[in-house]
Amino acid sequence: MTSLCANYSFGNYISLHSKNNSVPPIKRNFHSSYGIRCSNIQRGKLSDPNYVTIFDTTLRDGEQAPGASMTAKQKMEIACQLAKLGVDVIEVGFPAASQAEFDLVKLVAQKIGNNIDEEGYVPMICGLARSTKEDIDRAWEGLKYAKTPMIHMFIATSDMHMKYKLNMGREEVVERARSMVAYATSLGFEHVRFSLEDATRSDKDFVYHIIEEVIKAGATCICVADTVGCNLPNEFAQLIVDIKANTLGIQNVILAVHCHNDLGLATANTLAGICAGVRQVDVTINGIGERAGNASLEEIVMTIKYRGEELLGGVYTDINTKHIFTTSNMVEEYSGLKLQPNKAIVGANAFSHESGIHQDGMLKNRGTYEFISAEDVGFIRATEHGIKLGKLSGRHALKIKMLELGYIFEEKQLGDLFWRFKSLAEGKKNITDDDLRALILDETI
Repeated sequence: MTSLCANYSFGNYISLHSKNNSVPPIKRNFHSSYGIRCSNIQRGKLSDPNYVTIFDTTLRDGEQAPGASMTAKQKMEIACQLAKLGVDVIEVGFPAASQAEFDLVKLVAQKIGNNIDEEGYVPMICGLARSTKEDIDRAWEGLKYAKTPMIHMFIATSDMHMKYKLNMGREEVVERARSMVAYATSLGFEHVRFSLEDATRSDKDFVYHIIEEVIKAGATCICVADTVGCNLPNEFAQLIVDIKANTLGIQNVILAVHCHNDLGLATANTLAGICAGVRQVDVTINGIGERAGNASLEEIVMTIKYRGEELLGGVYTDINTKHIFTTSNMVEEYSGLKLQPNKAIVGANAFSHESGIHQDGMLKNRGTYEFISAEDVGFIRATEHGIKLGKLSGRHALKIKMLELGYIFEEKQLGDLFWRFKSLAEGKKNITDDDLRALILDETI
């Protein structure tokens, strides 16, 4: 099957070339200095053109969700779990925000940021900073203890943000960004990630210009942010294509994306970015984050795992997916943000079946109604086939459930029991084992 990412094109939506024909497309050099410097730490894969780096921001952007604040102990436990999961970068927090935030960043840098496993893996430890010397100094003081520290700097680039939030002109913003990136490198940061806040509502020529300047100043990773989640996948992919075609030096850095979910498209936009050549993606566990949240780690990773080879150009990650469900449960408990039951991959209903037709299929072959294996994400079923009895359940499912409880019925007995079960299920949502035993007892009396 032809890859959806072939030539970075989605049908007729994405042009291979910039509309500015005077600037030829730039072929990406995946063996960048950034990738080479990281290779001894990150299992030698950042220089692989098909390797997608997972940048987890659960502890930073995720905690910015209203009501999601966590204790330092809880965040430390989540950081340890993220390392078990195998994320490439853990963005711990915003060191300049408070003393508690600084202390946590420093602790994670010292403990988790130096814990190299037998395969040579240790996560990069990252902290957020505005483009100011004070923020950058604070970030360095907290992050410098890690084996591989990364600073994540940002500045707004849309006219709206520059006018109403920053009260700065375009050239002032460029000069601030350029000088602060240079300052960060002067302190000792080898990994300087620079994000364009509200990039998707920014003038494209200005986007190309400011990226060129921060790359010249020493940025090793450029992150394009759909800050308000306003883009559709085709236009977001086109933005990435245009940046690659029109920005000098872009071939020498890692290109990343940070997508919000205001239109429910954070995962789709992130995948569109990957198809357009992005090789670092910002995600959070359960998709938590500001307003409607961020791209979900579990959705991105499992899409790559199950469709990456076939339809995404052979991309892959190094996430240990069997830790996904445990990590999701931990974040749900500690953040207090409850998952909707139908949440993809980790929702309570993701591997449950109540319809009689579906249950019959599952009992015959799980692949009939489950594309993703529950075991792949570490989900432990209460029953072998994930069957939940309800008013839409069929005779086959009831028979199997009775067998699990130790009861064997002849067909006529099962038929009588089935209709009595259906009558019960019409008035009760959650049928328990005790309810079923009561039905059997009633029949024997």
